Amino acid sequence: MQTALNIVLIVLSVALTALILLQARGGGLGGIMGGGDSLGQYKTRRGLEKTLFQVTIGMAALFFVVIIINAFLLS
Repeated sequence: MQTALNIVLIVLSVALTALILLQARGGGLGGIMGGGDSLGQYKTRRGLEKTLFQVTIGMAALFFVVIIINAFLLS
């Protein structure tokens, strides 16, 4: 059971990393330091971007649930 949970955690972590990287829009160093194209404007998520955002949140929640289950099985 422990091995299966560890494999699930590895798969979830790789998938979560991929989803987060897909959301990056090529901000580069300027985007990190506060610059960029948006100049403080709020942009709503629509279509594929919104779906990707929601899937990322769901994947993160699932990841944390599996971590909690794994922690209870270790003790």
